[in-house]
Amino acid sequence: MKTLEELAQLREQMKAKMAIRSTEGKLRVVVGMATCGIAAGARPVLNTLTDEVSKEGLTDKVTVSQTGCIGICQFEPVIEVFDGESKVTYVKMTPDKAKRIVAEHLKGGKVVQEYTIGSSNV
Repeated sequence: MKTLEELAQLREQMKAKMAIRSTEGKLRVVVGMATCGIAAGARPVLNTLTDEVSKEGLTDKVTVSQTGCIGICQFEPVIEVFDGESKVTYVKMTPDKAKRIVAEHLKGGKVVQEYTIGSSNV
């Protein structure tokens, strides 16, 4: 890079790339993947979520990512689904439960209440 114009051009290119990675308007699914989550079975849950989101053709509407400790280790594996400002926390997840979350919540728009942290079944 030799000029300010080259730097400005590079800046604009990077801004465009960052916009592509934006999650605005998408459902964001976060899986707790700290040691406690992994030990409780979060890795197969994460794999199932990514596979099902892809299989259902939801990759343009849903992003799946992982995070560290969510802070409720006794309820691991934990999934949080963010839709704008609202959040749903699913607890004690399994791959089969993750499939249902994809079908009913991510695809159908209906929260699966019995898997949420507020459920009396937990």
